[in-house]
Amino acid sequence: MNRLANPFAPRRALPEKSREIKAWVRELYGLDDEVAVSITELTCREEGCPDIETVIGIMRPNEKIETLRIHKPIGEVRRRDLEPEQA
Repeated sequence: MNRLANPFAPRRALPEKSREIKAWVRELYGLDDEVAVSITELTCREEGCPDIETVIGIMRPNEKIETLRIHKPIGEVRRRDLEPEQA
């Protein structure tokens, strides 16, 4: 990790890839247009995780935000990374 970089600053977004990820999340989680989906690439502060992670917020009306953390930069996220775990 670059020690001079602000670890809390969001990184430069990739708009086309972000749109693709949002579409995958909507499809895989069966979300309608009332549900907001946010995509952010951040410096990971947790011990043992890669330097960069993609954080996805699923914001359903009147519910707590569901957060998905993918330990990859936005540009490396693939559809299979987002698939819900089967119980």
